[in-house]
Amino acid sequence: MQQPVALLSAVKRGLSCRCPKCGRGRIFERYLKPAASCSVCGVTTGQIRTDDIAPYFTIMVVGHVVVPPLLLLEKMYAPPSWVHLAIWLPLAILATMVSLPRIKGAVMGWMWWLGIRGDEQH
Repeated sequence: MQQPVALLSAVKRGLSCRCPKCGRGRIFERYLKPAASCSVCGVTTGQIRTDDIAPYFTIMVVGHVVVPPLLLLEKMYAPPSWVHLAIWLPLAILATMVSLPRIKGAVMGWMWWLGIRGDEQH
């Protein structure tokens, strides 16, 4: 009999954009489009809807990474606005683009482990 997957394992596998069950198949077909099922173990993850929670967590993470150094630079050197735009805008966009699929994968792994799809009604 197969051992159940631990929550932390499912989330870590999702964080690496892999199947939360086996860790080998890809969880996304394209950048943010979930694959209908795992190509290795066949687990269905394509119907898991993360909706707004993945972007919310991404904004929280990226904001906590970008804002403190931005404020420190402003406090220490008070550079012109164009310097802030030249540094922090590309950094924030890059950090968002890199982290969003990983955070969405982690949330999908968490939701898969809980057995929810995200469209449940109360």
